[in-house]
Amino acid sequence: MANEKVQAVKSQALNHWQTLHGPYKTAIIVLLLTVAWMVSGIFSTSDQDPDANSTQTNQHSTPRVRVTTVNAVLHTKSIMVLGRIQADEAVVLKAQVLGHVMDVVANKGDHVNVGDVILHLDPEDRAGRLAEAKARLTQQKIAYEAARKLRKGGYSSQLTVAKTKADVEAARAQVTRMKRDLDNSTVTAPIAGVIDTLSVKTGDYFDKAGGVLGRIVNLSNMVALGEVAERNINDIALGKVATVRLPDGRELSGEVTYVASTSDALTRTFAVEVSLQVADGSVREGMTAEIKLPMETALAHRITPALLTLDGNGDVGVKTVSADNTVEFRRVQIVSDSQDGMWLRGLDPQIRIISVGQEFVNVGQTVVPIEGNLDTRLSQPGAKE
Repeated sequence: MANEKVQAVKSQALNHWQTLHGPYKTAIIVLLLTVAWMVSGIFSTSDQDPDANSTQTNQHSTPRVRVTTVNAVLHTKSIMVLGRIQADEAVVLKAQVLGHVMDVVANKGDHVNVGDVILHLDPEDRAGRLAEAKARLTQQKIAYEAARKLRKGGYSSQLTVAKTKADVEAARAQVTRMKRDLDNSTVTAPIAGVIDTLSVKTGDYFDKAGGVLGRIVNLSNMVALGEVAERNINDIALGKVATVRLPDGRELSGEVTYVASTSDALTRTFAVEVSLQVADGSVREGMTAEIKLPMETALAHRITPALLTLDGNGDVGVKTVSADNTVEFRRVQIVSDSQDGMWLRGLDPQIRIISVGQEFVNVGQTVVPIEGNLDTRLSQPGAKE
């Protein structure tokens, strides 16, 4: 009896479905599919782990940034000043006696050693006067010995002995002067170097002692001269190694050998000298020089300037990631700027700097840090660039 009722219901439902129009049939099918999809989603969701689902949500919502670990290293701050090259050893040749120039042996630009002959002045009668002075010295020595013997016999006074002794010393001094004048008629090089100027010719006459003959410079020992501002002079120390760059691109190392104690009255700058050893003499006097002077040494970090940013107060700093992966802004002090990067102070010995993505995260925000090799953005000392 029950089966007959079920069959009757099915027959009525089938007849009713067949009488429905096409749009109604479509709507019913879509409704049934929607209900089935919603029911299946509820059951599938209930089977998953709620914690895992939460973790996936957090991972998608937490921003990722690229960081690079930067370690502090000892860095020597330096300043660059513009200066010039000067010979450390230079001598002006002067005539010590009067007379004509008999012969010029050396030429301008020649390399000479100590004692090499430069030119000859006419000795005139100096050789004869020297011989006369020597003879007079011999005479005075004889007179002195005679006076001593007479004094021992009581035939001469002590005053006479003293006078003859004074005559001997006067004659000896005259011999020394005559010999010096004769020697000075030949002008020799007092130092080794290059004849920079030679302003005399054969036949020139010097009517007084002290006339300038020329100049010799030693190009093996040079000095780079620079001027340092008063705000930096206390950081310049004697004995430090400085670098001198020449216009042709060469770089020489030298020692800071002089720091002025008083400033220039007009510029208020202090003179500094760096001694250079140039064995081949290839550095010319008067060349322009860029002098890099070392100052204080302290721990600092080197980064590319592109990583610098500003906070709301306009302070310069970098964005870093803390141990708990929180974004922090760290104020820095710029120590120096060079072609290798910018040196900073004010950071911990080891930090993680945000190198990619810093524009999209805020201070205090939690991030997912990804360590990356950023040789093109950040150069560490000793790294291949």
